[in-house]
Amino acid sequence: MPSKVSCLYVLTVVCWASALWYLSISRPTSSYVSQLSVPARKTPKAHKNNATTTFGNIRTRPLNPHAFDFIINEPKKCETNVPFLVILITTTHKEFDARQAIRETWGDESTFSDLRIITLFLLGRSTDTVLNQMVEQESEIFHDIVVEDFIDSYHNLTLKTLMGMRWVATFCNQAKYVMKTDSDIFVNMDNLVYKLLKPATKPRRRYFTGYVINGGPIRDMRSKWYMPRDLYPESKYPPFCSGTGYVFSADVAELIYKTSLHTRLLHLEDVYVGVCLRKLGIHPYQNSGFNHWKMAYSLCRYRRVITVHQISPEEMHRIWNDMTSKKHLKC
Repeated sequence: MPSKVSCLYVLTVVCWASALWYLSISRPTSSYVSQLSVPARKTPKAHKNNATTTFGNIRTRPLNPHAFDFIINEPKKCETNVPFLVILITTTHKEFDARQAIRETWGDESTFSDLRIITLFLLGRSTDTVLNQMVEQESEIFHDIVVEDFIDSYHNLTLKTLMGMRWVATFCNQAKYVMKTDSDIFVNMDNLVYKLLKPATKPRRRYFTGYVINGGPIRDMRSKWYMPRDLYPESKYPPFCSGTGYVFSADVAELIYKTSLHTRLLHLEDVYVGVCLRKLGIHPYQNSGFNHWKMAYSLCRYRRVITVHQISPEEMHRIWNDMTSKKHLKC
């Protein structure tokens, strides 16, 4: 009489044989599988990372989804009156004096009685909780700050600019023009508005201008503008405008933002915008009025420019007061 162990062994063999027979008749043949051109529209096959990505959306999935929430926002800024110009100013949490100087000088939204100008300061999230709270309080007073939930740092300056593009495209797409600049820039608003943008003329489309730079990547790791070869292998950058100040028609904001979703991020913000413009087939126009360097002050010299770099809050007040109080003087 067979032992219990022998019976158990025979039973196991029979079970395995039955399972193998069932799989062989239920699985499609290899020739049938080779005829499939699209995956079945059933429950997506799970990957090791629990993603449910199908073959169809692998190619269309954004490379840079920009999935950051607005922590502070001003979504109704453009609701009542469509602006002629939106000014986006990149800044950091500690630069309250610079922001206030801009509010009281060239960034004053009431400077032109016949034109609607909007000024917005762009920030990320600070790692310092106190600084975040201070910016929140500042926002409650002035309502001119927009913050997204990414860490505010030099290497995230591209995200900050894209946030501004996203804001214009989402909340202010009827605006005529947009300017992006920094918090240490003095802007000659008369030259910007009346000589460059000319409100009486038909608004331009697919327009981008500033101080155009034609250069290539710096491979020296000690440089502030170091660009690794594996991040940008080309020997030349496309033409790009210095990030200290450039102007574009509002339709370009949405174009750049959407293009960025499928363009590998670069930490050099102005170069990255240039890469997006190349993809869009938009060539930036050179304008000598945009200066991306420090320029010694003289009334006549500053009357001829649009932007000047490296201006302190104290200098901003002094230059603005001088230029507004001496408009009657001729050069």
